[in-house]
Order: sequence, then structure tokens, then C-alpha cells
Amino acid sequence: MQGSDVATEELKLRNQICFPLYAASRLVIREYKPYLDKLGITYPQYLALMVLWETDGVTVSFITDKLILNTNTVTPVLKRLEQMGLVERTPSPDDERSVIVMLTRKGRELERKAAEIPLALAGRLTEGPFSHEELSALKSSLDRFVAYLKCRGSGG
Repeated sequence: MQGSDVATEELKLRNQICFPLYAASRLVIREYKPYLDKLGITYPQYLALMVLWETDGVTVSFITDKLILNTNTVTPVLKRLEQMGLVERTPSPDDERSVIVMLTRKGRELERKAAEIPLALAGRLTEGPFSHEELSALKSSLDRFVAYLKCRGSGG
């Protein structure tokens, strides 16, 4: 059965901005998987670790803000990273409601192993129809898009 005759052009999947963004996200994560499997981590764990590799010793709320995720999404990721011996979580001395997350030595060592991933992935993507310049322009546009939507979501 085909879609309803009353369906408007605006409701067709091919006309949605959300679908190619969703599909691209899933497909890019799939490209990361072989690299992350070698490290024994998932994509959400990789994201949390990247925040910590950039700025270690931060609160859970700092990580959630950077990743634009809710605490109830990030906390299980951090708990698993702690079980794996990659991070330590300790109560903040300044605010008992806050938790500070710090990399362990094992977490810092993983950074060296993960350092190859961005270049390897960029190399794979530029084997196709995209140049480094086009990927850079796409990232820049997506950064602006995310910033705009994030600002709108906060009422700004």
C-alpha cells in the first residue's frame, strides 16, 4: 500500500533534514566501530573519554553539557568506564551533589592508542567522493547547525 494521497511533500522522508542527519550519524558511528572494538570501548564511551582527554578532572554535568546529553544517559557510560578501570569518579569537595570524573593511568594510555582514529577515519572517508576540504566544510556547517539548535533549546 502506498502512502496516503493527502500526504504532503513536506512529510515525505526524502524531504526531511532529520533523516539524512540521523542516517549519517548512524553510518559514521558504524565506521568508528572497528577502531573502537580494538580498544574495547563503545562510541558513547569514546565520546566521554574524548571530553576527559581534552579536559580531565571535570564534573559529570560538564561532560553532559559537552556531549549535549542527559545525566541519565552519561552516568551509565561513566560507571562502565570506571568498571573498566579507565576513569575514577569521586564526590566533589566543593559540592556534595557533584561528582568529579578523572582519567586513570589506563585511561590516559588509551588516549595514545585512540589518537590514530580521527586520521584513519578521515582517510577512509576521503577515499570516496569527498575531499578533506569538503569534509572540513561539512563539519563547520554541522558545528554551526548544532550550536544554533542548542542555543534555541536553552531558550536563547
